[in-house]
Amino acid sequence: MKSIKIKSLGPIDEANISFGDLTFFVGPQASGKSILLQLIKLLIDKKHIRRTIEQYGFVWGNTEEEILDRYFGEGMNGIWNRNTEVTYNGRVYDVDYLKPKQKESYKDATDKLFYIPAQRVICLQNGWPRYFSEYEDAVPYILRDFSETLRQFLESGLSNKKESIFPQTQRLKEPLRNSINNSIFHDGKIVIDKSNKKRLRLNINDTSLPFMAWSAGQKEFMPLLLSFYYLCPASKTTRKEDIKYVIIEEPEMGLHPEAISSVLLQILDLLSRDYKVIVSTHSPVLLEFAWAFNILKEAKANDQSLLKLFELTKSAPINRLFKDLLQTKTINTYYFDRVQKSVIVRDISSLDAGSEDLATSEWGGLSSFSSKANDIVATIAAANNG
Repeated sequence: MKSIKIKSLGPIDEANISFGDLTFFVGPQASGKSILLQLIKLLIDKKHIRRTIEQYGFVWGNTEEEILDRYFGEGMNGIWNRNTEVTYNGRVYDVDYLKPKQKESYKDATDKLFYIPAQRVICLQNGWPRYFSEYEDAVPYILRDFSETLRQFLESGLSNKKESIFPQTQRLKEPLRNSINNSIFHDGKIVIDKSNKKRLRLNINDTSLPFMAWSAGQKEFMPLLLSFYYLCPASKTTRKEDIKYVIIEEPEMGLHPEAISSVLLQILDLLSRDYKVIVSTHSPVLLEFAWAFNILKEAKANDQSLLKLFELTKSAPINRLFKDLLQTKTINTYYFDRVQKSVIVRDISSLDAGSEDLATSEWGGLSSFSSKANDIVATIAAANNG
């Protein structure tokens, strides 16, 4: 996954993106971020996607309209039009790429990209992931597949363990588990209720809470936690077999800034395991990190600077997490800039607050309110002192 160039896809008029080891997408709602992310998944994993869809009794389709609706969701076939141009890693793709080919082998295809959608909490609305086939046909593929992946993951191993789902001593680095506990679960334990149907429950202070009684942040985080478990095996294996890339949409949803920092640490752990990660976000916390990371990288700072940034105590797991991140990893940031009725995707990776380009200096609008507030307060304070 090196680069993608787009012309006329959905609301996106033009995009020219070079991926870092970690790439952030920022921009207002309905600016095409999800469409582009789902397209990346489709280009990388088309064969496996087709295999999965047909495995659950659905028809892939023979026309581009049928296939686009099947994958992106009902009514979405118009995002790819006669003017659409897609170039991924230097290869040009037209809409015919999506159509079934004679002699195309896909039965042994595997997933290379794991997609964590923004609507992930829907998967657990009853405290347990839903089957792929339980969703209406109009639901985008990425949500149905995500739900089914978590269901199979829980059924295949986690649900048979006597240990709680969280915390688990063999999963995630101990400082990261502690960070998640302190910022999200507060000494609560996630367990599986097997008295009737399998359901996740939160045991805290002698109270056992069903999923719908959890806090909004806890509910939003739970599918993320299961995803991190899935991507970070408890065995000595560094990462999930075959998976090379990870997309996470809006990991900050429902979370306090301290909890967002905990999620960010886990994303860095994915980088340390050599996944390439794309994150769409509306959180200034994540861009503050990207800004600091690139300055530290340019200054050739050592790993200890990251330790201080996250206020962590030096330990072997943390040393492994931060080892050579500043020296070997790159972070790029792109802004989906809505101009009238179209979107231009712009590189704002410097995140330079002194830039004359407002998109860069205001971090794609994420820091604009803070900047205005600071200016107004400074002006009033100066006038009063004068």
